[in-house]
Amino acid sequence: MVGQLVVADISSGMLRQARKKGGLHPVQTDVALLPFPDDIFERIMVVDSLHHFPRQRQVIRELARVLAPGGLLVIEEFDIRRLPVKGLALLEKLVLMGSRFGRTKEIWNLVLKEGLTTEIREGERFSIRIVAKKQIL
Repeated sequence: MVGQLVVADISSGMLRQARKKGGLHPVQTDVALLPFPDDIFERIMVVDSLHHFPRQRQVIRELARVLAPGGLLVIEEFDIRRLPVKGLALLEKLVLMGSRFGRTKEIWNLVLKEGLTTEIREGERFSIRIVAKKQIL
């Protein structure tokens, strides 16, 4: 998918928003079951959304599968250690969103299990950023 910016989401509403921006290739799909061949994306970004996926391990596995050797996977997620994020997590639980905010080490371990080299960076005020690279064999 060289030269294309793909937005994958299960929500048709989110994809409508993506279409309005232009220059994007929206694909409606369950991120745990991506319709792409292996090793196709040079960069993958998951921003403030991992906590919405009920099958986080499967999502990370799929992202690692479609990531090209030498490619980067960046996961930015709310930092559950921060008090405002704990409030957000409680609110999402109360409105039955099914969100699951993982701890940094938990997310990091999911990525490591897929054989990616990983580092953790501080994100913005209330987030963490995990940057993972798929090794070139």
